[in-house]
Amino acid sequence: MIGIGKFFFKYRNLIFPVFGLLIFVPSPDVFTEKVFGPDYYYIPLILGIVLALSGQLIRALTIGLKYIVRGGKKKQVYAEDLVTEGIFHHCRNPLYLGNILMLLGVGILSNSLYFLLFTVPLFCFIYQAIILAEENFLRTTFGVQYETYTQHVNRWVPRIKGLSTTMKSMEFNWRRYVVNEYNTLYLLFLSIFLVLITHHPELIKLSTPEKIRISLTCFLILSFIYLFVRYLKKSRRLTPEPA
Repeated sequence: MIGIGKFFFKYRNLIFPVFGLLIFVPSPDVFTEKVFGPDYYYIPLILGIVLALSGQLIRALTIGLKYIVRGGKKKQVYAEDLVTEGIFHHCRNPLYLGNILMLLGVGILSNSLYFLLFTVPLFCFIYQAIILAEENFLRTTFGVQYETYTQHVNRWVPRIKGLSTTMKSMEFNWRRYVVNEYNTLYLLFLSIFLVLITHHPELIKLSTPEKIRISLTCFLILSFIYLFVRYLKKSRRLTPEPA
């Protein structure tokens, strides 16, 4: 599993975007009128958006309170420090947990049986393999310090006790959040909008030309915001820390 994790860690930026496209593969519905009644479409709508935004909230708190660089070094698992502050004091992999919740949320929003049965479990398997590879590195690098950390903090399930104290004791760095998360935010909100347009005709009763026009407008607005934030980052007008 460690070898598999290293492979997926190296190529994750090429593989993970494919998962988003799989949402649009034709599939039977999970929630149907026959089983859940005439208002069945509200179930994936509400549950999906809540889960997706919950995943983003976890990522926001993680990055804004105490960020950890997950990019590795030369596409290999790497870490200079063992970060145990902020949300990492309550969960060892909050960023990965946030990613899974976002993917699961968008999958439920799409009401795709195939996506939930095959894509989400595969996504979880890949992350589990990556985590095992990272843990192997951290255990070798930090030894007893890391072992002690794992005994008090869960790999996946966040420890709620003391969370409010942690949040009150640290200042949220919105600059760091925006600089590091604008790409994920762009993809998340674009995915949510496209799924609403393509998978929920009962809510958005528009003709095809109207859907195309609205989709294009939404895409242009989100892309403009994305490019603007990217420009601010690259020009150093927006940095993780105030000038």
